[in-house]
Amino acid sequence: MAHQTILEFSTSGRGTRDITRDVAAVVAASRLQCGLVQVFVQHTSCSLLLTENADGDVRRDLETIVSRLAPDGDPAYRHDAEGPDDMSAHGRTMLTDTALTIPVGAGRMLLGTWQGIYLWEHRTAPHRRRVVVTVLGG
Repeated sequence: MAHQTILEFSTSGRGTRDITRDVAAVVAASRLQCGLVQVFVQHTSCSLLLTENADGDVRRDLETIVSRLAPDGDPAYRHDAEGPDDMSAHGRTMLTDTALTIPVGAGRMLLGTWQGIYLWEHRTAPHRRRVVVTVLGG
């Protein structure tokens, strides 16, 4: 059995947005009792993140880490057609994930106590993002 939905989100620029409830709603609508849910973002300058959902400082600290690894406006970058955050956003996506797979049991995602799913916008300007949620199993 397969069930697929495309979710759309507006971002307000660089940062994270909790999409756990949105993905959980797709899993519930699928009526799947046991299987997997795959979450995939259809873009090259944002990513998905499975991380702690209790302390927002974790996500802020992760932003600090990736900003050091892929800084905006590095003069060595050639790809800067859309501004100083263009290539750094692509680099941040490459360093993180564009797809997540989560087990499903008893009709719900089997996330850990402190885990949440986040859409991580790497561009500084707002964008409209599409996330494909595919539930597989029985």
